[in-house]
Order: sequence, then C-alpha cells, then structure tokens
Amino acid sequence: MDQRHATALKAAGMKATPKRLAILEMLEAEPGYASPEELWKRLKDRFDRLGLPTVYRNLEELSESGVLSKVIHPNRQLYYYFCSNREHHHHFVCLSCRKVEDIPACGIEALEQEVSRRNGGKVLSHILQLNGLCGGCADNGEKQ
Repeated sequence: MDQRHATALKAAGMKATPKRLAILEMLEAEPGYASPEELWKRLKDRFDRLGLPTVYRNLEELSESGVLSKVIHPNRQLYYYFCSNREHHHHFVCLSCRKVEDIPACGIEALEQEVSRRNGGKVLSHILQLNGLCGGCADNGEKQ
C-alpha cells in the first residue's frame, strides 16, 4: 500500500480502501487523464468484485474531496487525473495525447471583483480548464 495515498485519503476524511488505493495508483501511473471505463477494465481482474458503478462512485468521491482532478472533455464525458499539486492552480488539457499540465496562474480575481461590483455577489469557488493541443501534438498536425 502506498502510504502517501493512504495519508491523502485520511486527510480528506476518507477510508483508505484497497479499491481507492488501486484507483489512485493507476491514475498516478497514467501520463494523462483516464475514463472510468478505462480504469475499470484495467482493475477488474485485480478484485473479485469490482463493478463499473463502484469505480464511478469512488472517482466522484475522490474528486469531490480534492484527491483527484476531474477533466471535463468537450465530448461531454468526464475523465479523471491524478494531480499531486495541492496548491491552487488550473490545468491545460491536450485533447489529442491526454497530457495534463499545471497552470500556476489564476487570474480570476478580476472576475470575482466584477461579480461583486455588478450584483454584490461573492464567488465561492471556480474551475478553469483550458483545452487544446500541446506543443508536440500541434507540431505533428494532430486534430482534436
């Protein structure tokens, strides 16, 4: 068992179950994002009983707790990505090779101020994901 993952789960108030740990290990080894179906196909032989709904539920719980990052693809499917960066940041997602890169800058402060100025509202959270082609895929003429 990877103690880092068990510690991260405990810090998020979650139990370090064998299935959750296996999901985290599998995603950490991925160079990019993966779908629940892809993870289920790779993990189902490891466990006597592992249904696709269990994988979906665990991924959603891990995402909601901040242990995993959710990637929202233009095809409207959800994918998941293991991001070890716990600082506030956003992601650039390559739609061709599935690589995910951290974007350390946020720039949302001006938008938060605009919301406050316009209607007195207060932004409590936000998600920013930039989709495109990484340099390698763009140079190779890849398409989405």
